[in-house]
Amino acid sequence: MCFLLYAFRIGVLLVVALIAPPSKADQKAYAVLQGLDKVTARVTTLDAPIGRSTRFGALEIIPRICDERPPEETPESAAFLDIWEVREGEPAASLFRGWMFASSPGLNAMEHPVYDVRVLDCADGPTKRNRPLIKKRLETSNDDK
Repeated sequence: MCFLLYAFRIGVLLVVALIAPPSKADQKAYAVLQGLDKVTARVTTLDAPIGRSTRFGALEIIPRICDERPPEETPESAAFLDIWEVREGEPAASLFRGWMFASSPGLNAMEHPVYDVRVLDCADGPTKRNRPLIKKRLETSNDDK
C-alpha cells in the first residue's frame, strides 16, 4: 500500500513537471562587465552592448548573448563573450570564446597576464555605475586650478 502511494506521488510530480513550461532566461541588451588591469590595479565597470565591440586596454570584447534568470529562480547572469587582444601592427589574437557566469567567475575564466574580465550582470541599458564617480573626480580636479 505504501509503495502504491509513493508511486502515485511520483507519477503526479512527473505529470506536473511535464505540463509546467520551463522558465526561460531573459535576454538583455547589455552585458555589465568588470575589467581589471593587473599592472595599474585599476578596476573598470564596462557596459558592453550585445553584438558590438567594447575596448578595455588592448582587449576587444564582444558580448554575443547576456541572459538573466527570472526573479522566481536563483539569481544568475551569464554572458557568451568573444575576447580578442588587439595590438598595433599585429593581427588580432583570440583569447577567449565562451560563457562566463556572474556567480562563478572562476568557472570559465579568461587567462591573460595583464587583464582580467568577469561578468557582473545583464542590463536593458547602460548602468551609469562609474559616471558619477568620474564626474566627481573631474569637478574636484577643476576646483584645484
